[in-house]
Amino acid sequence: MKAILGVLVSTLALSVNATDPKANTSAPVTKPSLTVNVVSPSQLDINQHVSANGSLAAWQEAIIGAEANGLKISEVLVNVGDRVKKGDVLAVLQSDTLKAELAQAEGSLAEAIASALEARVQTDRAKSLQQQGFFSNAQLSQTLATDAIAQARVQSARAAVQLQTVRLAQTQVKSPDAGVISSRLATVGSVVNPGAELFRLIRQGRLEWRAEVTASDIGRIKVGSPVKITAASGQVLQGKVRMVAPSVDAQTRNALVYVDLTEQLGSARAGMYAKGDIVLGQSKAMTVPQTAVVVRDGFSYVYTVGADNKVTQAKVQTGRLSGDRQEILSGLKSDERVVVSGGAFLNSGDTVRVVNQAPATK
Repeated sequence: MKAILGVLVSTLALSVNATDPKANTSAPVTKPSLTVNVVSPSQLDINQHVSANGSLAAWQEAIIGAEANGLKISEVLVNVGDRVKKGDVLAVLQSDTLKAELAQAEGSLAEAIASALEARVQTDRAKSLQQQGFFSNAQLSQTLATDAIAQARVQSARAAVQLQTVRLAQTQVKSPDAGVISSRLATVGSVVNPGAELFRLIRQGRLEWRAEVTASDIGRIKVGSPVKITAASGQVLQGKVRMVAPSVDAQTRNALVYVDLTEQLGSARAGMYAKGDIVLGQSKAMTVPQTAVVVRDGFSYVYTVGADNKVTQAKVQTGRLSGDRQEILSGLKSDERVVVSGGAFLNSGDTVRVVNQAPATK
């Protein structure tokens, strides 16, 4: 009987120890929720820039018209998109009438020259006879006047020939500069008026970016500052600030910044929308890998690892982006260990296993 009671007491003691947590003296082991790499923030030189939007436009656009009046276009030699050189013939006007008028003017010049030679011979003879006493002073004066009139007629006839030559040359509409034809209104058979637009030319084929910048940023932009531009076609262009507008638009409160493009245009075209960054200079900044920044509910966070390998969520203010590095303006100390990636799967207080500390970028 005593033996049976001893067995029951031992069994009851084991049951109590199994159900009472205080009876188990060993502490539970917390398993890490994620294996991570960590890195310390580093100082980098990052470009300061002003972002802007704008349009690509012709650096200078020349309007080419006809100087001759009332002539018919007989030939058009170029089309939109053609590259031309200075002096290239773009269109030819009908010239039959002007050629006939030039021939008539040349005939009148020849007649005037012959009359002037005859008048000069008469003048020389009159001077000789006057010295011999056979010619009066009045007769000599009359002869000299006739000679002067004949010489004036020669000058007038030469001017008429020159005028007709210029008019004939105007039947060839020439390019005033090298560039690209951007518009063509000339059609064969149409009669042109002086000054009427026939072609438009992008001078030297150069485009510029006209960026709209807020008034607060105008004072920070300097002539010669480098600019990186991305056109709507995807073409990436490099440029330099040529000029900052001297006034601000009263409606938009924006000012134009004119940027010369320094590379081949490729698929970029005048009138195309483009966005770009105007580089202002460089400054030191504390940065972390871009993958370390987690965005939640519109705010940016990073996860730091303490000495006990527990993570803490830190709200930070981000700044500029340079390659794969994100600037941190506030909310993080330079000596803290930051989780490089995987922060989206962590919560504050989680325990992690640090594999190794990634080297910081100097």
